[in-house]
Amino acid sequence: MADSDSKVVGRTQRRILGIGYWVQGFRCLPWMAVIFFLKDGVGVDPSTIQLLLSSANLPMVAKPLYGVLSDALYLSGQHRIPYIAFGAFLQALSWLALAIISPSSISITTMALYLLLSNLGASIAEVANDAIVAEVGKQQQPTSSKTSQPSPSPASSSSSGELQSFVWIASSAGGVLGNLLGGLIINRVSPQKMFLLFGLLASLQLFVTIMVRESSLNLPKRASDSGVRKQLSQLTIALRKPAIARSITWFALSYAVIPALTGTMFFYQTEHLKIDSSVLGISKVFGQVAMLLWSIVYNGSLKRMASSRTIIAGLQVAMALFMLSDVLFVKGVYRSIGVPDGVYVVIFSGLLEVLFFFKILPFSVVIARLCPAGCEGSLMALVMSAVALAMIVSGYLGVALAAYVGVTPANEFSGLPKAIAIQAVCTLVPLFWSSCIPEDEQEKSSSSSRTKSE
Repeated sequence: MADSDSKVVGRTQRRILGIGYWVQGFRCLPWMAVIFFLKDGVGVDPSTIQLLLSSANLPMVAKPLYGVLSDALYLSGQHRIPYIAFGAFLQALSWLALAIISPSSISITTMALYLLLSNLGASIAEVANDAIVAEVGKQQQPTSSKTSQPSPSPASSSSSGELQSFVWIASSAGGVLGNLLGGLIINRVSPQKMFLLFGLLASLQLFVTIMVRESSLNLPKRASDSGVRKQLSQLTIALRKPAIARSITWFALSYAVIPALTGTMFFYQTEHLKIDSSVLGISKVFGQVAMLLWSIVYNGSLKRMASSRTIIAGLQVAMALFMLSDVLFVKGVYRSIGVPDGVYVVIFSGLLEVLFFFKILPFSVVIARLCPAGCEGSLMALVMSAVALAMIVSGYLGVALAAYVGVTPANEFSGLPKAIAIQAVCTLVPLFWSSCIPEDEQEKSSSSSRTKSE
């Protein structure tokens, strides 16, 4: 491919992926409105909010199915663009419907149904976007000098993790704007106007997507017999590889064993500490900026200084330390030495919230290297499905932990320090099995063996 053609293809890829991941990041805006609507409009308790938000992620558990369909089922000769468009359509439909319905008619059941529909659309679109990233990333990997295949052109690649970092930045940028805007307007406009805004943005993504032909993305060609059965067979073969199976299992469990206290902490900050919603918005913005900086630091130098396993394990330890810091915060230690609650929430709470997702970037690079050709969409979807299921389990465990310890607004959250301490201990448990993540040299060896066998 000529250098000029490569540049055109690269711009098209980044336009589709950029708006897709940016909208994905901007989803925090309507979801912030959902939480405040449920708390103030419907009057639900912390446990109910956490159960609802966790259960709304159920469509994401079926991501492997969407991945198999995206890999195998072509629509008008395309198998990525139609799925992105359909996902954007479902999101636009659900949020515009919530914006139009009378607030008095929105019950918890109604809200749950539309949130499930929205997450179904988001899941389908994310699977197709993730598959494009995996396919393009694999094309960008330098080929061995022992093979007769030409190396990819400089215009199309500089490193195997470059595109992962680009979409990470796009998603973080959307998150920064969404959280900043949400924090500023949550007390000035109704939640339904925020639903309307995101519904219109999803409609814009739909329009931009359907204007692009998939052939302009220069994705790898599939064999004509690449059906659903073959895709399932390829996915099964991939999962039989010990490095892939152990990595995905460990990564999912590293989330599942941590009891999430999201709803409880939200009520503690807004109801007990009376922290303004704008401060919570700024806290989330701070976290998103940290994610942007993290992607730059990781892609710029960190991934060459330490192995993926070391980075992921280090992040797990950092999460536990931040949780122990939360114990001191709830006990009033920081307040007693002159640190305002709002400052702590902005910096430490904002960082802790995104630390959970920092390790996705190095892990996505690990999986992209290990992923066999032909099932990128299926395997990447399985990874995110496992994470989604783990987060649901985490949410349910958090509700159970809060009930067991006795963390409620009625007792002024007296058991919250103990609950957070237990959460920190659970965070450290996966470190005992971090060897399930292969070292970078092992990844390269596995990838080389796979290439030779093909």
